Amino acid sequence: MKAEQLFSLPKSLEHFAEYFKGDMEPWLWVQNIKTALDNVDFDKLESKKDIPAGITIEGKVYIHPSVKLPPFGFIKGPAWIGANTEMRPGCFVRGYVIIGEGCVIGNSCEYKNAMLLDNVETPHYNYVGDSVLGNKSHLGAGVICANLRLDRANVPINLPEGTVETGMRKLGAILGDQAEAGCNSVLHPGTILMKRAIVLSCAFGGVLEENTIVAPRIEMRKIRRRK
Repeated sequence: MKAEQLFSLPKSLEHFAEYFKGDMEPWLWVQNIKTALDNVDFDKLESKKDIPAGITIEGKVYIHPSVKLPPFGFIKGPAWIGANTEMRPGCFVRGYVIIGEGCVIGNSCEYKNAMLLDNVETPHYNYVGDSVLGNKSHLGAGVICANLRLDRANVPINLPEGTVETGMRKLGAILGDQAEAGCNSVLHPGTILMKRAIVLSCAFGGVLEENTIVAPRIEMRKIRRRK
């Protein structure tokens, strides 16, 4: 599998083009986040000046002047936050995070060693660790990109053609362009959603009879989506 099957690096992040190529395996993009940010000369960048008093910033951080900042939050560098992104109250950027243009960085959400391409929406109570979210992808409220196995073993990628050993102890989710995960769903370590793929919400509707248990059922089906 190649990254170009899932997404392409947008123009807003072309500064990092040498580290995120389409012919790479997509999980290598996760590995390259650290190297990409370690090679940024933050001192030469014209970052946002008017920082609200309730925003704590540590380390080297670039915030485009057009970014909308909340009254309070925590941003730890190194981090890159692109143009016209909206950051909401209580957001926690935990270091080694690249955020593209026009994204929503939601209230009480946490981001660590993650890359969000353009127009990604993560609005409410999300955890995005060791993950890449493609252009126009979306996480519903409470979605977790789990990045560590319970046994602490390396995370494999289970592809249709076989299992790939990544050698990575921490690896979250990789979402293709316009992929979505519904409210309160948990994406297991090493999950890949291809372009326009959807994981339904962990939810129940209707009337539940007395003395009845509802258990989630794994179901995969193809649907038509507008491109």
